[in-house]
Amino acid sequence: MEKFRTVLDFCLSHQKVLGYSAVSLLTAGSERLFSAVAFQCPCNSWNMLYGSVFLLVPALILFLLGYLLNVRTWRLFTGCCASGKWSCWRFFRVLWLVTVSAAVAPLTWIAVALLGANFYECAASGSSLLQRHLCQGRGTQCHERVARIPCGGTLPQEAQTSVNLRAQSQVLGWILIASIMALVLAVTCINRCRSPVSFLQLRFWKIYLEKEREVFERKAKEHATKLAERNLKCFFESTEPEPFQTPSNKDWQQISSLYAFNTKGQYYSMIHKYISSNRGTSIRSTEEDVFSPALGFVDGTDFNETGTL
Repeated sequence: MEKFRTVLDFCLSHQKVLGYSAVSLLTAGSERLFSAVAFQCPCNSWNMLYGSVFLLVPALILFLLGYLLNVRTWRLFTGCCASGKWSCWRFFRVLWLVTVSAAVAPLTWIAVALLGANFYECAASGSSLLQRHLCQGRGTQCHERVARIPCGGTLPQEAQTSVNLRAQSQVLGWILIASIMALVLAVTCINRCRSPVSFLQLRFWKIYLEKEREVFERKAKEHATKLAERNLKCFFESTEPEPFQTPSNKDWQQISSLYAFNTKGQYYSMIHKYISSNRGTSIRSTEEDVFSPALGFVDGTDFNETGTL
């Protein structure tokens, strides 16, 4: 039991890294399976389009899916047009965080596909620039043979070019992976350096949010159950409803707004800020608030929103 608790604590403290790793592994496995089962280069004039579609379109789909499944996306967009109260600068700051999270899967797909080299080789062999370079003064028949390189072209020059195309693809793949890792390291260091709170307080903050989420789910279910029981009892028994205290629309809007850090008040979530302030006043962001990327995980707390999409 103690070992299980240790593993659970480790997963909770590194859930972001483990989540990204799981997404990357699933994407890499899907790409390998997709390449082996569905991909078959036509080895004709369609090469460029066919290879590019397999390389880029799944990445685009994964990118859009990352937006769809991200909790911050719906915290950002839900009700923003109706209220009309939002800051362009903050909107794009949060949108940038969502974009970074959504880019993990598509970049993994492209990197793994480049290392596999099948998609790139097919697309490059259909490039008119490459065909003109290899077939200077040799006619259209040479163009057709270049397009058949992915299918095992036998001409010496084309066979050597086939090896070069695969090598180019793999080099680009490793360059992309190294660039992403360097960028992630640099951005993480900068965000942590500019964090308004210490390392241990960040750890406590994440523990608090996890517990708040658990309690919110339990209390919300209890509250909804009591309200449903009261309403159904009045309906079936034709009685007047008893007074029932429940949060107003304004209350829900207050706690659903995006989080901003303020040195004058140490609040760990919008619910914490709401119950610690005068409930009749607005708790939306002010000019003194700080929007730190190191605290972006606060708005990422999942109250099972993605399960209803």
